[in-house]
Amino acid sequence: MAKKLSKRYKQLLEKIDSDKKYSVDEAAQKIKELQSAKFDETVELALRLGVDPRHADQMIRGSVVLPHGTGKKVRVAVFAKGVKADEAKEAGADIVGAEDLVEKIQNGEIDFDIAIATPDMMGLVGKIGRILGPKGLMPNPKTGTVTMDVAKAVQNAKSGQVNFRVDKKGNIHVGIGKASFPAEHIAENLREFVRTINKLKPASAKGRYIRHAALSLTMSPSLELDTNELMDLK
Repeated sequence: MAKKLSKRYKQLLEKIDSDKKYSVDEAAQKIKELQSAKFDETVELALRLGVDPRHADQMIRGSVVLPHGTGKKVRVAVFAKGVKADEAKEAGADIVGAEDLVEKIQNGEIDFDIAIATPDMMGLVGKIGRILGPKGLMPNPKTGTVTMDVAKAVQNAKSGQVNFRVDKKGNIHVGIGKASFPAEHIAENLREFVRTINKLKPASAKGRYIRHAALSLTMSPSLELDTNELMDLK
């Protein structure tokens, strides 16, 4: 049985041209007209890529620091000892630890959004991989969260770093800002994210790379984006 649309949602749909493929600038302007919630909604970008993640070389994964951040306050946990633990604390990490942090996580205390680890800590972190992995919190070199430069990693996380990976069907879904952002900031964040995706295009990927793209708010219908423009972003 089809879900009945609310009056609010129908009103938002009337503001969208369903036959139009919006440019980045048009979408950034239009998305601000779709605000309807009592909270600052997240601007969400959804991409469907022409990749097969079952092949290791087509598993698109990485991170990007958005020029205007995400608008979300991020809590960062760092697995480190000694000098590196001190560096993490000085850089603004919210939680820093080693065995004690692992024990807290094993007891269900997960009060952070991003986890960073020095390489020598990964043997220890591996013990809680089954807990962190499904939550998307496992540190990984490809996202810059396994590193000796913990200070930079913490700063990146705090200033708007977005970690991403395709799902089994080649989809990526990320938050790139807030509805309260100026339209030009939404557009610049969107372009920076897509440039990163384009740089990661596998040589083995066949056919069209960005097959579909849409922009929406937490509580709004989506705007279809012009994928030709997106694929031209370098």
